[in-house]
Amino acid sequence: MRRSGASTWLGALVSLVSLAAVGWWISRQDPPQLPDNRAGYAWLVLALAVITVNFALRGWRWHRIMRHAGVPHQRKDAFGLTLVGYMGNNVLPARGGELLKVGLMGQRTTARRREVLGTVIVERVLDAGVLVVLFAGLTWAGLKGAPGGRSGAALAAGALVAAGCALALYLALRRRGHFDRFAAVIRPVAGASKLLARPQGIPLALLSALIWTLDGVAFLLIARSVGVELDLLAAAGVIVLASLAAAIPAAPGYVGTFDAGMLLGLHAADVAGGDAVGVLLLARFLFFVPVTVVGLATLLIGYRGGQSLRSVSTIWKRSPSRMSTSKSANLSDQRSRT
Repeated sequence: MRRSGASTWLGALVSLVSLAAVGWWISRQDPPQLPDNRAGYAWLVLALAVITVNFALRGWRWHRIMRHAGVPHQRKDAFGLTLVGYMGNNVLPARGGELLKVGLMGQRTTARRREVLGTVIVERVLDAGVLVVLFAGLTWAGLKGAPGGRSGAALAAGALVAAGCALALYLALRRRGHFDRFAAVIRPVAGASKLLARPQGIPLALLSALIWTLDGVAFLLIARSVGVELDLLAAAGVIVLASLAAAIPAAPGYVGTFDAGMLLGLHAADVAGGDAVGVLLLARFLFFVPVTVVGLATLLIGYRGGQSLRSVSTIWKRSPSRMSTSKSANLSDQRSRT
């Protein structure tokens, strides 16, 4: 599962330029403001707790996606490999954590790796869709500093609607027997994407919205630890802008792009100088360092650095429908031999 070297070098260049711009801006500001009392540290602990809950929700979401997609797995693997995946994204180029997560889950399920990859794609599509909706909604609600303003929000919302219409049109044509060859090629990867066009996708979309809202709550608490008061809409706006910027190809950990997007959001929220620098440094630490440490420990201890520990035959035994299908196939085979 190798990634293109050109994309890696492009990401490094984007990060280098972004990081240079961020560093130049920080050098012209006052020293960063950091927590200096017990109340400030208490806000940070509370923010870390919210972030922890959020990663648990992300693991639960992947578990539900795989369950709907028929990928046999154990729930603890969905939670553990979610942490491993985010750790990998923070230390490997070109979002290598996603491939690491797919590879490790592929060792612990009877499903093909392409089917596991399809569930990860559904995760990313849900995140992208929710971010676009939040971006458009917050911009129309008066969020300042959004790239393109209301026109940019309308363009983003239009692109999302167009993508939904294209998916609906494709599914309608498939029911009439078109695109058979194309469907056969992408089916192993795109099979899980059917969730996006079914009622089961609605709870997953709402869960994704909750996840990003909690990220905004965590950022609000981080800002409060240094005496910066933000309302939830402003905090969510900063997270949305930073996350959209992180979608740009960059070096591991979204170095430079995430920081530039967060500073843009903080500037729009009228947070500048040492306050903005302090909030940026604290957010960068809490959102990235703990999950990297925990994800690495999970990889080394729970998965022995990437080796499979046991099979998932017990999962298949718990599924009566799969067992009955297997028994029927065995009986048919025995009758044909007879």
